[in-house]
Amino acid sequence: MRELGLCVTSAGSIRVVKRRVAVLGLDTSHFTGQRTWSDAALKRAAGCAYSWDELLAEIGINSRSGDERIRVKAHAVRLGLDLSHLTDPAQETDGQAALQPALRNLRLAATSLAASWFALHGCTVAIPLEPTVYDLLVSTPDGIKRVQVKTTTYNGKTGWQVAVGRRPYSIGNRERQIPYDPEMIDWFFIVDGDLTMYLIPSRVIAGRVTILLHTYARYTVGSAAGFIAPQPHAA
Repeated sequence: MRELGLCVTSAGSIRVVKRRVAVLGLDTSHFTGQRTWSDAALKRAAGCAYSWDELLAEIGINSRSGDERIRVKAHAVRLGLDLSHLTDPAQETDGQAALQPALRNLRLAATSLAASWFALHGCTVAIPLEPTVYDLLVSTPDGIKRVQVKTTTYNGKTGWQVAVGRRPYSIGNRERQIPYDPEMIDWFFIVDGDLTMYLIPSRVIAGRVTILLHTYARYTVGSAAGFIAPQPHAA
């Protein structure tokens, strides 16, 4: 689109160009967009790979993230490729051996950890049905509290560092982070890479977009490290 001098964000222009490409019979299988692999590379890999690990490695994906696999599956469906012959080592193991905790899943688990912590303290917890500036609504003796859940797996020279700002919506998600409005959030529930949990009033970190957790140690409320640490077998 840029080479043709056309607007890359115009859906109408893109449709016109796609139709013209189809009329001319041009091959665009080498286009990757924001991917690191092309449709042509995926077709070649699908024909010679025997497992998901082989296929992902063949197209240059080293990560075993589920998101990458979903993206590849979606493109395979669009291209009419059959990937049913691929084996999955994770599915070949039985029982608990296939279930291993990993910090890469912390962001997905944190809201449930926060909800469980409040529930154990006798608070009723609600998760908003629609996207909102907060992640949880918690009924406490002092009234309803709006809670934003944050996580960090970045441990620098000065300890765990966590982003407590938000990024305004923009195409490409490139806007700089800005602080949360302290009138919209009551508490931040933060879980670090050690699974230490913090409950910090929003007014304490108002105006900040990044904090070092060791300076907020007095707001520590517990630890969920038992979920990820190896457990000794009972005698």
